[in-house]
Amino acid sequence: MNNPSAGLSSKPRGGTAQPSETSFKRKRGVFQKELQHMMYGFGDDPNPLPESVALMEDIVVEYITDLVYKAQDIGSKRGKLAVEDFLYLIRKDMPKLNRCTELLSMNEELKQARKAFETDEEKLRKAFEADEEKLGSTE
Repeated sequence: MNNPSAGLSSKPRGGTAQPSETSFKRKRGVFQKELQHMMYGFGDDPNPLPESVALMEDIVVEYITDLVYKAQDIGSKRGKLAVEDFLYLIRKDMPKLNRCTELLSMNEELKQARKAFETDEEKLRKAFEADEEKLGSTE
């Protein structure tokens, strides 16, 4: 039983957070294109075998599902799920933790840039409308 995602959980999930295996149906192939590109980026063939992509997708979905269930268990004590719950779960995997914090900070920077752009755009629109009113009142 060499399970690559066993680092996160090799124990059965407890609680009521997990649906039964028979009730959980998911679409297959949802991440196929992205996984093909990622596999190629990490040294695989440009067109990997469909079986390889399907296996990778199963591993990725299982890992993410386990991570979400564990984060949900942690967040249920507080009543809500938060980013910190996920960061807590990956705290011992420094490359993942560093990458997550980097992506979160870049996301925050993008939000601030969009907000500043929207504010500037709003000011320009109001100034333009004011100029139009002045021109309209002088005629």
